[in-house]
Amino acid sequence: MTEEKPVPEKDPEVSIPETPEIEPEETPPDSQPTPPTGSAPEAHPPSPPQYVSPPPPPPLSPSDERTWAMLAHLSTLVNLVTGFLGPVVALIIYLAFKDRSKYVAYQSMQSFVFQLIFWIGAGILAILAWIISGLLAVILVGCLLMPLALLISLIPIAALVYGVVAAVQCNQGEDFKYWLVGDWVRGTLTNA
Repeated sequence: MTEEKPVPEKDPEVSIPETPEIEPEETPPDSQPTPPTGSAPEAHPPSPPQYVSPPPPPPLSPSDERTWAMLAHLSTLVNLVTGFLGPVVALIIYLAFKDRSKYVAYQSMQSFVFQLIFWIGAGILAILAWIISGLLAVILVGCLLMPLALLISLIPIAALVYGVVAAVQCNQGEDFKYWLVGDWVRGTLTNA
């Protein structure tokens, strides 16, 4: 049972004009028909974008290599201001130029590892040595450990000087190698 709705009566005062029928235009036989205005043209699905690898970065000039290697070694001076960010600077230089120069990659990675060992590691060791000798100073043993703590405290300062020497040699175009670190880093980079 459906109810029929009453049809409203037309108001005699309101007249709706009838729309004339539009006849389609004839197109020349050699051209393609254009879709009527307001409707979307048939679109072919877009082809998936092709991945194009970027071109490899250009290699560094010898002058730029010397400059960046020098800056990697001088990053040890950042430790004087921040206390610990020198290795981060050396690592950033390594990551930025490892594909552009093997020389800069080697020198900056050497600087990174050297600073981790002889600045951060020796600094922590010096702090621990001073704490232990201070605590043991209550008894005579602590006073005997203070010269050892002083020697350990000189390691980071010696590392700063060694880093500056490395920077000067790299700026002159020499292949600098840190004692105890250089061969290990070279072996690690060639195996990677």
